[in-house]
Amino acid sequence: MSHTITTTNFNFPNQKAVYRGKVREVYTINDELLVMVATDRLSAFDVVLPKGIPYKGQILNQIATRFMELTSDIVPNWLLDTPDPNVAVGKLCEPFKVEMVIRGYLSGHAAREYALGKREICGVSMPNDLKENDKFPEPIITPTTKADNGEHDADISREEILSKGIVSLEDYLVLEKYTRDLYQRGTEIAAGRGLILVDTKYEFGKTKEGKIVLIDEIHTPDSSRYFYADGYQDRQNNGTEQKQLSKEFVRRWLIENGFQGLEGQQIPEMSDDYIESVSERYIELYENILGEKFIKADITNIDARIEANVVDYLSRK
Repeated sequence: MSHTITTTNFNFPNQKAVYRGKVREVYTINDELLVMVATDRLSAFDVVLPKGIPYKGQILNQIATRFMELTSDIVPNWLLDTPDPNVAVGKLCEPFKVEMVIRGYLSGHAAREYALGKREICGVSMPNDLKENDKFPEPIITPTTKADNGEHDADISREEILSKGIVSLEDYLVLEKYTRDLYQRGTEIAAGRGLILVDTKYEFGKTKEGKIVLIDEIHTPDSSRYFYADGYQDRQNNGTEQKQLSKEFVRRWLIENGFQGLEGQQIPEMSDDYIESVSERYIELYENILGEKFIKADITNIDARIEANVVDYLSRK
């Protein structure tokens, strides 16, 4: 389990700043480019778990960059190049301080709220008499605040976002349209792979020229939930659990072991066998979501590999 990258300390040419998120570390170059390194860190319930997952960063980066390419005709994005399996390089952007979550089905956080008797989430009404994992009549947008490190994302309504001036009405209408367009495209692509895109989140930013673009990740198992389409309705009719592709299996394991990110709770011990099983599950996710075999990069000295590839790329810019 030693061949993982869980933190970075690069000093690239013309580097101006570093931002460390839950999973990605972002280097600002010359106040023009962002070098985003997808680490092997695993987060759940807004907590970074203590051990890395081999190949996870590569998997997330390659899925995200592929979907950026597959959606660039409908929504502009920040991506310029991918000089390393774990790295994406793009335009410097100022992120919006909200994450745009869109849900086609009553699952995950929405289902947990529904089970508590709530029929509204983020100011959006949910129909009565739904079962967990039922399809909504229409997809609903349920934004969250974008938390700083160590804090939890929080549900927020469209009205609150606008009244607090977090996003202007003009920009928010664009974010909503882009969110719905991306979800529709993602749904169509998933259907072609025998999958259902249940819910997902998108993040957006503004370039220096004031253009709104998609940033960060898109349609990865960390940001999205997928069901297998085959047998979905039968499982709903029979009240059995859906077969899904997402990070939910990690959350379930943590819940079963007494951890939901609450104060005073201890993260359960992650054995090497468990970490290996999580890595294998992420590879399964990759192969199902993209419909191709996952090619493992050389991780013998992953830090040196990333540094060499990024420095070589920047030297040619």
